[in-house]
Amino acid sequence: MSVQSLEATPPQAPVAAPAPGLHNADLAPVPKEKKTWGWFEIFNVWTNDVQSLAGYTLAASLFITSGLNGWWVFAAILLAGAFVNWLVNLTGSPSVKHGVPYAVMARLSMGVLGAKFPALVRGIVAIFWYGAQTYFASTAVALAINAAVGNPGGGTFMGLDAVGWISYVIVALLQVLLFTRGIDVIARFLNFAGPAVYAVMVVLLIIIWVRAGGDMLPAVGSIFSDSDVTGWAAVAAFFGVVGTMIAYFSAVIINFGDFSRFSRTEKEMKIGNFTGLPLSLAFFTFLSLFITAGAYVVFQDGQGQPMDNPADIVEQTESVVLAIIAAVTFLLATVGINLVANFIPPAYDLANLAPQKISFKAGGYITAAVGFVIGAFWVAVIDEIGLPTFVDTLGAILAPLYGVLVVDYYIVRRKHVRTEDMFSMNSDGPYYYTRGWNVRALVAVALAAVFAISAVWVPALGMLSGFAWVIGALIGGVLYWAVMRNHNPSVRVGAAPPPPGIDAAPSVS
Repeated sequence: MSVQSLEATPPQAPVAAPAPGLHNADLAPVPKEKKTWGWFEIFNVWTNDVQSLAGYTLAASLFITSGLNGWWVFAAILLAGAFVNWLVNLTGSPSVKHGVPYAVMARLSMGVLGAKFPALVRGIVAIFWYGAQTYFASTAVALAINAAVGNPGGGTFMGLDAVGWISYVIVALLQVLLFTRGIDVIARFLNFAGPAVYAVMVVLLIIIWVRAGGDMLPAVGSIFSDSDVTGWAAVAAFFGVVGTMIAYFSAVIINFGDFSRFSRTEKEMKIGNFTGLPLSLAFFTFLSLFITAGAYVVFQDGQGQPMDNPADIVEQTESVVLAIIAAVTFLLATVGINLVANFIPPAYDLANLAPQKISFKAGGYITAAVGFVIGAFWVAVIDEIGLPTFVDTLGAILAPLYGVLVVDYYIVRRKHVRTEDMFSMNSDGPYYYTRGWNVRALVAVALAAVFAISAVWVPALGMLSGFAWVIGALIGGVLYWAVMRNHNPSVRVGAAPPPPGIDAAPSVS
């Protein structure tokens, strides 16, 4: 992957006196000559996101707990992938055109200062995911260590034994080391990890299939069926799986502009999204379904609870060589996407809070420190609520921000945006609102977020839990349109005309 550095990038066009509190080299528009990402770079972002241990565990847990036949779960996941593909095309397009990250695009709807709030919320959610993925990556290291030294066991602290803690610290330090080496090293990391993980999963599937023999296909067809889930309950469960998978991608859906800003063209971005989401997700889910079902037959003789972590399944093969190879590849995949999807975005978001004081690198160190604490509580605290609930909750928090961003850009502004206005503190500027804050937008987001989160946690709304992201995005978008439909903030009387190459905004209403 020939990826240009995500760090210091000069402006795309001269920005007329950008306000110091809104601008630094990391937030500035990417110039055309720096837009070097093709479809394969975008494809690789999604492939590695799909392949993480958390992604496998979520997919497998949905097969196990949804109450649906595995093939219906498979179909639901594919539908979610197609829907996410459409969603990210919407959020990616503005950043392809203007070359700015999500933290800057949010200024259009929230205000040049108000955008600090959604960026902070997005950063906090990413840090939670960063901690969770760090824990999952550490299970791969623990697998390798236990295979090499014979699983010493011992006492536990906060749910982790000595090997677990050593593995967790190793992964945390490795990620910081990679971050200090720069995005190009991370990109090469991902280039190796993506194909390697698929290769290991295929080998693991072959081993399990050979051992299962004729029992393999019957297990895949029937092991996840549940006759108690029928009729409308089955329909609700199906769309609940769709909603949960959408929520899994929610962190990247909203800030996809952090990556699409480096795309050469919108067409290449869309090709990368399609190959990396519906197609790659279909292949990964196919492997997950067969491996989980086969492992249930081979290693548990159809008894007990199916294993939803591939590291646990590899451990059952009793092959030291396979355990070490699998551990390394799963580690690379999970660490790689953790840095791209959950490290770079909050680094941008934190830098946006105080551009003159917090650099991209400083934001990264803050992310690593807070994420380490969150991941340390995974087994003892967070895992107790279940991964699907964890995913739905974080998705519900972010969903209204997506709805507001899309409605603002495509409906309220009709895609008429001046890039330099995003960096202006001029009180007559279109994104200044009230002292830099769009209070209407903040109220819309808050109300939508309360309802979306309630759909996850309030028992009376239990049937809506899997739809929390979709509900939050729809309510957020509708409320924002309702409060802004008679207020077109795209331009104000007396505003300077747009420079050549930048669309003029419609007249103020």
